[in-house]
Amino acid sequence: MKNKIRDLRSTKGWTQEDLAKAIGVSRQTINAIEKGKFDPSLPTAFRIANLFEETIEGIFEYREED
Repeated sequence: MKNKIRDLRSTKGWTQEDLAKAIGVSRQTINAIEKGKFDPSLPTAFRIANLFEETIEGIFEYREED
């Protein structure tokens, strides 16, 4: 799943650790989500969207794997 978390996080001046603490996950989870290696659970996606005052669809873009 493609996302714009890294860009949103950068505009706030936050590290991956800052974001992880704010939504209750590990820094490694944020890293994996940003790289598209891990899709967040729905509750985690909602926490991210709420934190950045965005919609889930505004942050995450589904793409089918070839």
